[in-house]
Amino acid sequence: MISTKGRYAIRFMIDLAEQSADTPVPLDETAARQEISKKYLEIIVKILVKGKLVKGTSGKGGGYLLMRRPEEYTIGEILELTEGTLATVACLSADAEPCPRESFCKTLPMWKKFDHIVHDYFFHITIADLVNGSKTLDG
Repeated sequence: MISTKGRYAIRFMIDLAEQSADTPVPLDETAARQEISKKYLEIIVKILVKGKLVKGTSGKGGGYLLMRRPEEYTIGEILELTEGTLATVACLSADAEPCPRESFCKTLPMWKKFDHIVHDYFFHITIADLVNGSKTLDG
C-alpha cells in the first residue's frame, strides 16, 4: 500500500509543475493549496531535496523548484524515493536475504509478474501526464 508520504509527494510535485518554472514556490502556499500539514510536507520535501528531485532556496522569495521538466519525472521514481521499495513481497525487495524457498516457491512467479506490472505502470506515468490529465491514464 502506498502511504500518504508517497501520495503527498506526488501532489507536491504536481503543484510545483503547475506553478511558474522560474519562481520558487513557498512551502506554505503549496501546503495550503494541497490541504497538507506544512510540518508533514517539510518531512516529505527533505526527502525530495535529498533525492535531487527538487531544490530549495531560502530567504525572501524562497521556496522550491523542480530540477527537471515535469515530463522527466516518473511517478515510480517519486514513489521509490519516498516509500522505499514497491516490492509486493519481502523476498523481492532489493535488499532481501536470499529466500531458501526460491527454487521451489509456487507463488514467486506470480509475485514477480505483479511487481513487473506495477513497476511498468508507475514508471510510464510522468508528472506532466498528471498535470495534463493524459488520456493514457483513462481506464
